[in-house]
Order: sequence, then structure tokens, then C-alpha cells
Amino acid sequence: MTDSARHEVEIETRWEAGPAVAVAILFQVTLAVGSYVEGWTTWKLSWWMWLLPVVAEVLFIISTLSLPHRALSEMGIRREAGIVVVALATLANAFLVLAVIASLVSGHETSGSHLLLKGGTVWLTNVILFGLWFWMFDRGGPSRRIEADPPPPDFQFPQMENPDLAPPGWRTHFVDYMYVSFTNSIAFSPTDAMPLNRWAKLLMLAEASTAALVILLVAARAVNIFK
Repeated sequence: MTDSARHEVEIETRWEAGPAVAVAILFQVTLAVGSYVEGWTTWKLSWWMWLLPVVAEVLFIISTLSLPHRALSEMGIRREAGIVVVALATLANAFLVLAVIASLVSGHETSGSHLLLKGGTVWLTNVILFGLWFWMFDRGGPSRRIEADPPPPDFQFPQMENPDLAPPGWRTHFVDYMYVSFTNSIAFSPTDAMPLNRWAKLLMLAEASTAALVILLVAARAVNIFK
């Protein structure tokens, strides 16, 4: 990979993927602080549970900085390191989803506003993390996608089908995968880019299933509480 291509990937990682992860951290820390101050609990767990994904997410943001990013690239493990920290954050958020659902089923949730904040946090984190998964795996990841001979696409974007609609040299960025993740978690089906292989379909299936559980259960319970 040329130096200019490496710099392009570094900028995309730092200024597109990094801020998205920072938004998830902001919501989680806000909810943790609010739970600590107000004495909120989720199922049988206290405020600290909302900080479980933060450790991995902070590591991801650190890896987007210039020195760590270049060091990991030189060692040839930058993509592997990103996969590990995103996997840890995903497992932690899956635990939060299960805790919120368990709290709902057990009748622990009595405040509609608290429940909406909890559900919104795990849903938004889910959108961001799956956006990262799509971005890291499509065509071998951001570095492989800009090489001269990238692998075949795993997602079919509209610009690939209709090159005349895209500017010359168009390529996918993290924002494109975030949009795919967002629409999949709202519509529970692909709306912008179509998955072309099994891993992409399974990831979209997992995201849509999680989003459906969170949205439907949280919304139904919150409406009953507000009534």
C-alpha cells in the first residue's frame, strides 16, 4: 500500500469511525453517571454495567490516533487489533441488551423515560458496532478496498450498479456502512446496499433481530408505563 493510501485509511478511521464510537461512549457514560446519581438499576445490576463496553471502545479510539495506528500497521496487525476490540465491545453490548430485556421481563422497569434512555443507548451502540463490522469486513477492510486488486464486494451499493450516479473514483467510506447499519436496524431489512455473501447476511440478520427485540419490547413497555 502506498503512503497516500495508508494516510487516506488513517484519516477515514480517525475522523469517521472514531467519532461514531465516541458517540456511543458519550451515551454509555451519561447513562452510567445518571444511574449512579439517581440510584437506577437494570435487572439486578447497578450503574457500572453501562461502562462494560467503554473499555474496548476507548481502546478502539486510541488505535485511530496517528502513532498507535501507524505502529499497528507496521506490525501488520492493525485490522486484527480492530476486530478484537470491536468483538469485545459487541459482546459487552450484547450483555447490556440481555440485561435490559431481563429487566423488562421481570417487571423491574417502572419509569418510561429511564427505559427509553436505556433502550436507546443499547440500540444506538448496536448500530455503531455493526457499522464497524460491515466496514471492517467488506472486501477485506478499508485498506484492501483501496488496493489495486481488492476482493469481490460483499455489499452491492447503488453506485456500483450505476457508476454514472457516482463521482469518478468513488469508493465506500465508513459513513456508507453506518447508513446500511442504521437502515437495517430500523427497517429490519436491507434498504440501501444488498448483502452478497453469507457472512454479510448473517451479520445483518443478527443486527435486525437484536434491534427488533429492543425496539418492540422497550416501546411496548414504555407505552404501558406512560399510560
